[in-house]
Order: sequence, then structure tokens, then C-alpha cells
Amino acid sequence: MRILLVEDEKKIARFIERGLRAHHYVVDIAYTGEGGRDLAEINPYDLMILDIMLPGKDGITICRELREHKVDTPILMLTAKSAVSEKVLALQSGADDYLVKPFSFEEFLARVAALMRRKRIEKTSLLQVRDLVIDQVTHKVFKADKEIFLTSKEYTLLEYLMLNADQVVTRIMISEHVWNEDFDSLSNLIDVFIKQLRNKIDPERKESFIHTIRGTGYILKSKLE
Repeated sequence: MRILLVEDEKKIARFIERGLRAHHYVVDIAYTGEGGRDLAEINPYDLMILDIMLPGKDGITICRELREHKVDTPILMLTAKSAVSEKVLALQSGADDYLVKPFSFEEFLARVAALMRRKRIEKTSLLQVRDLVIDQVTHKVFKADKEIFLTSKEYTLLEYLMLNADQVVTRIMISEHVWNEDFDSLSNLIDVFIKQLRNKIDPERKESFIHTIRGTGYILKSKLE
């Protein structure tokens, strides 16, 4: 899942980024409101985290502009002010939730996860394709009730494929959701991770989950062929 973080304090931004990456999220960072708005308008994100106090245009203004441009990605607003009026203003601007600094990172992660769930149609934390199951809360993966141990990037890639089961996902779509802004979609890294996933979820090649669509991308099929 890909997140845009707009935070001008670099130390805080890097701290949040490290924490999110440790929980299998892909993170892009912008340090100004305008920079965040530009990234949000050209890239598909699953969540945006906006600080209110930003150089140039503040988070409230950026949030309003994004909503006016029909960007409906969930937005979590960060504010250093605890006044009710500030919170109300954040929600009225189009934010889905707010969090007052300083905050507990545990609560922050819980709010991020809640907004992600709200965005998805699924009402459960479990994703299942045949006997392959992902628990999106614990980030554990099971195949026929046996746990499979994946790296952070392998997990994120598999989660994206399972969220789009039976749909062809292009290499560009994968690069946009599983890697960050700096990733070169023409590299062979996606192929490498696809091969690693195949080896882990079906080492004996008895089943075929991930199919290659030559010249396009991949599809994870829910039915055995």
C-alpha cells in the first residue's frame, strides 16, 4: 500500500517514514504543500498524511484543493494544535481524520490502518485466494494453514496482487503501488520479486497462482487452471 507523507520537518518525516516502511507501507515524502499536491495529483495513493503547518500553502488549503480536483484518497491530517476549532477546520476541508502532535506511533498506525480499511470494500482484515491467506493486521501469510515468511517487499507485492485478484496489473501499476516515486519501472526488479513469490507460495509448482501476461504484467488467479 502506497502512502504520501507531506511534512516539512525532515526529522519527523524520516521518523514516520521508517515506521511506516517497517510495517510494509511504501512511502513518498514531500516537504511543501505544493510538492505534496503535485504528487497527489499525478500518482495513485492509498492514503495521504498532511501536516497542517507547511511552508507556502498549508495543509488545510492543499486538502481543499485536492478535494476540489476530485482526489478522493483518504487524508489523515496532522496538527500541533489541540483546539476543537482546528480539528473541525481540518475535517471541513475534506480530511477523513486528524491526529494531534505529539502522538503515540501505535495510535498513528491504528488510524492509518483504519483509513485503509474504510477505503476498501472488504470488511475483514483477511484476504484469501484459494488456500492462500493474508492477515492485513498482523502481516502474516498462510498457505494451506502453514505460515509463509515473506520479506517486506514480497508481502506488499503479494498483498497488491491479491487485492486485485483476477485482474491484470501492469508493471507500471505495480511500480506505482509497491515501490515509491524513485523506482524505475523498466528495471527487472519486479520480475525478480515475482519469481521469489512464486518460489515461496508454490515451490513445487503444483498450483499456478501468478500468471505472466507477456508484454503487459501479471494476474493472480483465484481458480486453479
